[in-house]
Amino acid sequence: MALDTQPHPTACLALADGTLFYGHGFGAVGETTAELCFNTAMTGYQEIMTDPSYAGQVVTFTFPHIGNVGVNPDDDETVNPVAEGMVVKWDPTEPSNWRASERLADWLAARGRIAIGGVDTRRLTRAIRQQGAPHVALAHDPEGRFDIAALVAKARGFAGLEGMDLAKDVTCAQSYRWDEMRWAWPEGYVRQEAPRFKVVALDYGAKRNILRCLASVGCDVTVLPATATAEEVLAHDPDGVFLSNGPGDPAATGAYAVPMIQQILDTTDLPVFGICLGHQMLALALGAKTVKMNHGHHGANHPVKDLETGKVEITSMNHGFAVDSQTLPAGVKETHVSLFDGSNCGIAMADRPVYSVQYHPEASPGPQDSFYLFERFAAEMEKRLA
Repeated sequence: MALDTQPHPTACLALADGTLFYGHGFGAVGETTAELCFNTAMTGYQEIMTDPSYAGQVVTFTFPHIGNVGVNPDDDETVNPVAEGMVVKWDPTEPSNWRASERLADWLAARGRIAIGGVDTRRLTRAIRQQGAPHVALAHDPEGRFDIAALVAKARGFAGLEGMDLAKDVTCAQSYRWDEMRWAWPEGYVRQEAPRFKVVALDYGAKRNILRCLASVGCDVTVLPATATAEEVLAHDPDGVFLSNGPGDPAATGAYAVPMIQQILDTTDLPVFGICLGHQMLALALGAKTVKMNHGHHGANHPVKDLETGKVEITSMNHGFAVDSQTLPAGVKETHVSLFDGSNCGIAMADRPVYSVQYHPEASPGPQDSFYLFERFAAEMEKRLA
């Protein structure tokens, strides 16, 4: 009798509408449920997987060469992967990079994250764009045993990100200091030895490279948990306040973050700078509203127009919610817009050094067009201290 030599699927991605994608599993064995998004970046898969903003999501990578440079401790944006899993076109090859210290599959397995390869990611991306970010169940079983009905039921039972405060799940447990600056050849990461400003950073899911960018413009950074009060922030006598990126529904996180920000704005003249979820927190504190997007913005090639200068910046983005620019109150101006869909990408108070952007100027991964925003924050603190 002839033997069946065809390899059987070892992973299954089940969408809530019953659509199934089979492929080759790698990383951890098991199941997970999440919202599915796609990311168009050609580099930085490790930074993406460790970005706390991806909590509650499985990431589909549209670029096929994922895993080809391996992983290394320097590129982690937080201690462990936060994204629930990954979907890729081709199975990861052996790493070919002098910085690699581990294979992607081994790294994922050791950290409990599931991945599936061999998927038609173009078809999957089209489905996400047309139907919105679906709820999914992702399973990896080396024996290829899947209870399809149960997987679809789990996908349908996923609560979704609307109404979910995920910042509390990824924030730091206690405050800490940060003085490491951006990576530079040949020294690598070096310490900030002569800070000029004291900055308190609220950690809604802060990426390490954001903190490095703050240190690189002269900031002595104290990171506080997302639930910190205005009194706790001001106890550090800061020269500026930073609001970090993070996951989940901004309206849910705003239940405790917005009153803190409003008190800072009402009682001080401190410069305030926000990124991503921090941008949404600031907008809510100023009286605007946020909305869930169809499939969000996730990638490293998003064109954003600065409405004040007319300059177009290529930016890195990762968000599934957006500030509704139609709800911005008097005294708050829109500063940046997406050239993909016209959605809001930046705001500023008209008469105070308080501003924020939806995209990621720390460029990890992504272009460095927007690093000037950190320099602007430092300049505002310098002006206040003069």
